[in-house]
Amino acid sequence: MIKVSIMYPNGPETTFDVDYYKNSHLPMIAESLGDALISMELNVGMGGRVPGELAPYVAIGHLTFDSMESFQSSFAPHAAKFAADIPNYTNVVGELQISAII
Repeated sequence: MIKVSIMYPNGPETTFDVDYYKNSHLPMIAESLGDALISMELNVGMGGRVPGELAPYVAIGHLTFDSMESFQSSFAPHAAKFAADIPNYTNVVGELQISAII
């Protein structure tokens, strides 16, 4: 299995609409990816290493798939639609990491 993580960097000028992401963006992704998507998780940053410090990421979305091939074949046809929705919830570019689940 693999996990695709989209990490949205935090900063003093960062905006992120958690309600929109949770109630509109993620459901759109789930519907578009269908059965290829095994699970989905949203983490919202609360703090950093030092008390009072901003979390390094304002939010992290995790998508789980059976394989790299399953991710690529289900995600690619919808990538432009997913990207076009980004300005509706944030003003930052997310970092994407694909990881093997061990």
